[in-house]
Amino acid sequence: MKFNINQQDLQQALNYCQGVIEKRSTLPILSNILLDANNSNLTITATDLDLIFIHQIKNVEILEPGRTTTTSSIMYDIIRKFTSGKKINLSLKDESKLQVESEKSLFNLNCINASEFPLTDENFNQNEFLIKSKQLLKLLNKCKFSVSNDETRHYLSGIYLHQTEVEDKIYLTAAATDSHRMSISKVRLENKIEFEPIILPKKTIFQLCSLLDNYDGEVKISNAKSKIKFELDNSILISKLIDGKFPNYIQVIPKNNQKKLELDLKLFLDSVDRVASVSLDKKDGVKFNMSKDILNLSVNNTNSGDGKESLSVSFDHDLEISFNSRYLMDVASQLDGEKIEIYFNDTGSPALIKDPGDFDSIYVVMPMKG
Repeated sequence: MKFNINQQDLQQALNYCQGVIEKRSTLPILSNILLDANNSNLTITATDLDLIFIHQIKNVEILEPGRTTTTSSIMYDIIRKFTSGKKINLSLKDESKLQVESEKSLFNLNCINASEFPLTDENFNQNEFLIKSKQLLKLLNKCKFSVSNDETRHYLSGIYLHQTEVEDKIYLTAAATDSHRMSISKVRLENKIEFEPIILPKKTIFQLCSLLDNYDGEVKISNAKSKIKFELDNSILISKLIDGKFPNYIQVIPKNNQKKLELDLKLFLDSVDRVASVSLDKKDGVKFNMSKDILNLSVNNTNSGDGKESLSVSFDHDLEISFNSRYLMDVASQLDGEKIEIYFNDTGSPALIKDPGDFDSIYVVMPMKG
């Protein structure tokens, strides 16, 4: 195997691989990436057995086709320290050594034979549909912060993706909750799709987001029984799904929150952020004390002090309620409009947050006690 490649192309591909490969894998081969040089393409594959990432770099100058595997983290570390955009020459000296050369640098990296790399051939051709990359990224971004970290309830540790129908319109809908807060977002689909509801694992979500951030085009999604496949122009991501039943989240959406608070989004974000500074671990509740057109925010921490701030808002009731500041800021930072709307019922009931700039996303945040 012998080929020449542009530094930036290789660095970007290896960067994606870092998110897939487990840092402390017991199997040495899982710390490696598979390099396959053939037909003027270099295909790079990384896997942790639950997630497979395949990336193709086109128009590579291949002098001798071949395959090998080498340690992902070391190779990435070397490649990113080479001069940006320069040519890198890679050649397999023997079965166990890959030579990497650029400008005046020369490295010989240990290899494991490509035949040991675990590759599974999946049959995904039953159900597939296309979605715009920006639409899929929107669904993931608006829900990922609500995914649970509680490993005892594994069915909450992902985003629930499913097809919904509202007034003859078809949507791909995403929902996530950690039982303290919930995000729901949907994007309109042109046609009904063959798509079984799935729960997408957290690691897959973040890997997919980093791919979609740098991609503008269509994504082809196909799912087999326990796996899902995302195909972009030059990348494929195949992931196992979370086995479990996602709770009926529709029941949790408050139905009778009639007290509407409306205010400037940036003002709200900045104020909550400032007031919460006095709380060391951000777990202290931000207290909302509301009366007609006034919102008083306050945080009181026995160890570090207290802070308060007043905002002019649109509100027509008297109400006191407390929230975790981090939860509010996570939601607010995902809103698209200039304003934020929060609907309340009473002190002990969850609040419903809406985005006037995106009618297809809603959020529910539980209040804090005390």
